[in-house]
Amino acid sequence: MPKIALIQLSADARPSVNKEKTESAIREAAANGAQIVCTQELFTTEYFCRTEECDLFDLAEPVPGELTEAHRKLAAVIVASGFEKRATGLYHNTAWVVDADGSFLGMYRKMHIPQDPGFEEKFYFTPGDLGYKAFDTKFGRIGVLICWDQWYPEAARLTAMQGAEIIFYPTAIGWLPEEKPLLGEQQHCAWETVQRGHAVANGCYVCAVNRVGTEGESEFWGQSFVADYYGQIVAKAPVSDEAILYADLDLDALEDHRRI
Repeated sequence: MPKIALIQLSADARPSVNKEKTESAIREAAANGAQIVCTQELFTTEYFCRTEECDLFDLAEPVPGELTEAHRKLAAVIVASGFEKRATGLYHNTAWVVDADGSFLGMYRKMHIPQDPGFEEKFYFTPGDLGYKAFDTKFGRIGVLICWDQWYPEAARLTAMQGAEIIFYPTAIGWLPEEKPLLGEQQHCAWETVQRGHAVANGCYVCAVNRVGTEGESEFWGQSFVADYYGQIVAKAPVSDEAILYADLDLDALEDHRRI
């Protein structure tokens, strides 16, 4: 029964601050018994995709690289999401998995890239080319998808068909001020409901970790959550506060559920 932790934080304009704060939160989670820890999407930066600016490509880093090396030194399975520089002019929104013994298990590049006001991701990210994956860790077989992938049932399905017992979704999603009064409740409901449906349809745990705070005009709505294979929410973080969200996931019960 692995204990997982989702790291829901606000972001600073300085990547060094975000890296230090996230690493501190991961260490706290591990000290509190968390065996698998997941960060929010693009945890090293503010959500820079609000605008299209070429200078922001300088925020990207190689993967594997400095970030993954830092995570190899932490005593837990780490699922993290960052801005990958793959080659000159080629960039991805990438998640990676490091096992509890420090071994680098691999990465996933975000496949579905949104293009909306305040979410100008097609300017920055090339769609992923690694396919959907699951990773054998010390504490279970896990899959990772990223944010906008949440809306697509085939992403969850193909990840589950790779054997994932838990699907993690590092996320950065929120409200725009002109939409929140009329559509805010509906937007959040749709986001949560579709992921709970993935858990039901695929007989797996789903763990979505969002950021909090206001960046530019975007108000990130937090509410990171864990849903079990019935779609029940078993843990949920606040709307606007930073939090480390913990949950114990019963993989033996999940096995029994899939057999039945």
